[in-house]
Amino acid sequence: MQKKPFAELGLAPELLKAVAKIGYEEASPIQAETIPQLLGGADIVGLSQTGSGKTAAFGIPAVQLADPTQRSTQVLILCPTRELAVQVAEEIAKLAFFKKGLRELPIYGGSAYDRQLRGLREGAHIVIGTPGRLIDHLERGSLRLDQLKMVVLDEADRMLDMGFRDDIEAILQKAPAERQTVFFSATMPPAIQQLIKRYGRSPVNVRIQASQLTVPAIDQVYYEVDRRSKIEVLCRLIDLQDINYALIFCATKIMVDDLADHLSARGYSCDKLHGGISQATRERVMAKFRRRAVDFLVATDVAARGLDVEDIEVVFNYDLPNDAEDYVHRIGRTGRAGRSGRAITFVAGREIYRIEQIARFTKTRIRRERVPSAEQVEQKRTSEFFEKLRTTLQKGEYQSHDGMIEQLLEQGYAATEIANALIDLLSREVAREVEPVRQEERPARAPARLAAPRARDRFESDAAPAKPRRESAVPKRRARMEEPAALDVDGVTLDEIEAMDDEPRRPRARAARVTDKRVHRREMVSPVSHEPGMTRLVMNVGKTSGVGPGDVVGVIANLANLERQEIGAIELREQQTFVDVAEDKATRVLKKLKGIRFKGRKLTIEPAA
Repeated sequence: MQKKPFAELGLAPELLKAVAKIGYEEASPIQAETIPQLLGGADIVGLSQTGSGKTAAFGIPAVQLADPTQRSTQVLILCPTRELAVQVAEEIAKLAFFKKGLRELPIYGGSAYDRQLRGLREGAHIVIGTPGRLIDHLERGSLRLDQLKMVVLDEADRMLDMGFRDDIEAILQKAPAERQTVFFSATMPPAIQQLIKRYGRSPVNVRIQASQLTVPAIDQVYYEVDRRSKIEVLCRLIDLQDINYALIFCATKIMVDDLADHLSARGYSCDKLHGGISQATRERVMAKFRRRAVDFLVATDVAARGLDVEDIEVVFNYDLPNDAEDYVHRIGRTGRAGRSGRAITFVAGREIYRIEQIARFTKTRIRRERVPSAEQVEQKRTSEFFEKLRTTLQKGEYQSHDGMIEQLLEQGYAATEIANALIDLLSREVAREVEPVRQEERPARAPARLAAPRARDRFESDAAPAKPRRESAVPKRRARMEEPAALDVDGVTLDEIEAMDDEPRRPRARAARVTDKRVHRREMVSPVSHEPGMTRLVMNVGKTSGVGPGDVVGVIANLANLERQEIGAIELREQQTFVDVAEDKATRVLKKLKGIRFKGRKLTIEPAA
C-alpha cells in the first residue's frame, strides 16, 4: 500500500485545513486505506503496529461524521490506558480545530468526575475513554449511547490482555445495532476474532505490514532489572562506566518527574522534559543540555521529538518504548556523524519478549549484560581514588604536614600505619557525609559539603535549590552511589496495574507527590482506630512483599475508582497493611480488590478487627 495526498481521500474542507495545520503532508498507508472505507460507512478491522498513524485513520472520519448541531455522543473511542485516552483526545482536538462547535471529551479513572459530568451534560460529540470509567458513567446514566454512530476499539488486543472483555461487550451491547464498529489491533488473537465475528458487520480487513527499519552502528545492550531496582542500577552504570552526558527516556511525565528528583537527590546534574512543561521552559532546558550545563536529560518521547544534540554518549531506555519505531528513533540520538554510540535498555519481567521482537524487527543484535554488583562499583571507586592519590603525589600538589608525621613516627607508629589511618579517616568522613539525615536531627539548611539537598528538604522548603554540577571527586561519587533513594513512596508497577484496571498511572501521580512527613504520619496510625467517616481494612501483604503507601493508594484508586480524599490513613506492617477508606466506599473496595494478584500474591482484604 502506498501513501496518498489527503486531498484524494474525500475529506471535507475543514478537515483538509486541519490536516495542513498539523503538518501532515500525505496519508500513511493505514490512513489511505481506512479513511475512505470509514467515510463510506463500512466497519473496519485494522491490523497495524503502534506509530503507523492509526489515530488519524479513525480520528479524521470520526470528526467528519460527527454533527456539532446535535448535543449527543456520536462517536465513542475505547482506549486501554489513561495516557492513550489523553493522547487520542489531543489528536481529535487538533483535527476538529476548524469544525466549529465540535466537542471531544476524555474520560478516565483517577480524574475528577465534575469535569467529566459537566462535559457530558454540555453534549460531548466524541468521547474518548477507558472501559472502567465508561461503564461507571453508563451505570450512572450520565453517558448515553442511543445516538451513537461509531465505536472505535483502539489497541483492542491490549484491552483484552488487561481483562476488559466483559466491559467492552457491555458497552457494545448498549450501542445501537446500526452503528459502525472499528477494531484496531497490533495482533489478532482468537478473542479479538470472536469480538469481530459477534459485533462486526461484514468488516473490511486492512492489514499493514510493518516496514523493516535500519539502525545506525550503535552498541546496544539490555539489562533485566526489577522495576524497583532501576534507579540503583542506573546510578551504578553511570558511575562504573563514567558516563557524563546521556539522554534518559521514560514512559510518562510522572516517571520523568520521579526519576529526575531521585537523580538530583543523589547529586547528579540533571534536568527534565515532558509535555507538562511550558514551551519556554523546554527551550531553556534544551539550551542548558546543548551547552552541557547539565549532564543528564530525563525525557518522554513526546518532549524529545525533534531533539538534535551532538555528542550524546549514551541513550538509556529507562522504560521500554511501545514499538520498534520508537526504539530506533530513541537510540538514533547517539552515535551521530560517524561517532560511536551506546544504547542501554532496562527490561522487566514479561518485557523480555518485547526486546527480542525489537531485535528481530530491526535485524540488530541487542546483547544481554549482567547488572554490575555494588562490589564492582566500590572497586571502581577505590581504583579512582588510588589514581587520584598517585597523581597528587607525582605532581606534589599537596600541603606539607611533616611536623605531624614526624611526631607520629617518634611515637613508634610505622609510615604504613599512618597512611592507612589517614585513608580510613577519609573514608569515614565520606560515609558521614552520605548518612541519611533523620528528620528530628535535620538542620535548617543542608551543610555546604553535601552534594545535593535531600528530597525531604526540597519538599518542605519553599524555594527549590539549584542543581549542582556533577564533579569527578571521589567523595562526591561515593555519595551518589551509596546515598539511599530519596523518596519512600513507590507507585504501583505498570504490569500489576495494567493487569488490574484501565488507569495504571494516575494514582502514581498522586502517590509520588505525597511528602515523607505525610507518609510517616500514616504509618504511625494504630490498626485499631480510624479517622471519622472511615472504615479500616486489612490486607495480607506488607513490607516483606515490597508494598509501599503509593502501591496501596494506587490499587484502591484504580480498581475501586476512589478519589484522593476517600483514602485515609495507611499503616504498613511486615506481613499486613491497614488502610482507611470512606465508609460508603468500603463495600466497593472489598468487592473490587478481593482475590486479585497484587505484588505477586493473591490478595485477601477484609474489615480490620
